[in-house]
Amino acid sequence: MTNRNKTARLAGLLYLILVISGILNLMYIPSQIIVWGNPAQTVENIIRSEMLFRLGIASGIVTFLTFMVLPLVLYRLLKEVDKTYALLMVVFALVSIPLSFVNMLNKFSILTLIGNEAYLKTLDASELQFQVMFYLDSYNNGLSVSQIFWGLWLFPFGYLVYKSGFLPKILGIILMLGCFGYLVKFFGKLLFEGYADSALSNIAGLPASVGEIGICLWLLVLGTNTIKMKRKIVNT
Repeated sequence: MTNRNKTARLAGLLYLILVISGILNLMYIPSQIIVWGNPAQTVENIIRSEMLFRLGIASGIVTFLTFMVLPLVLYRLLKEVDKTYALLMVVFALVSIPLSFVNMLNKFSILTLIGNEAYLKTLDASELQFQVMFYLDSYNNGLSVSQIFWGLWLFPFGYLVYKSGFLPKILGIILMLGCFGYLVKFFGKLLFEGYADSALSNIAGLPASVGEIGICLWLLVLGTNTIKMKRKIVNT
């Protein structure tokens, strides 16, 4: 196995960790705990399933730490394709890291509220629910800002994949479309009330999901190997 192939497989492994931890942190665990229209149920779920809530925080930290390392490995893999685009890829990705870690403080604040007897005695049920939902909303707002850079890094990354010659061009195109999908989701949510619940919001997120899972599996399984079709010649 060549050094380039080893780097590609390492990137694929990191990407797999990023995908799994991201699904846990951003999708599965929130769906088990948060009921946006029911603050009382949400607080009850957090208190009853505190370990699951803590696991969500831990998986988020794993996600952001992995996302800090992955672009650097991809830079090593793709810098010979175009160094300028490779640098842009790294910069856009790394800018989101401090934002993401600072944003995680909102979830730690929730743990402080529900784990401190003094707060629980001082706040009545409605005040506690208000505080918890405020921190959850603040966390989601922080995620929205971070998603700008989760989108922006995909454009130079997709371009490098497209131009590389050893990774599928179609995945490069999908990744670049994923960049615009993220931006559409952010500005749609910012400018249009009810956009987050619309069909367009779900459609806009598809290219990034397909492209990132696709490139993850390609790097992990095939590395920089290309699929060659063998033609059988039958003598008649």
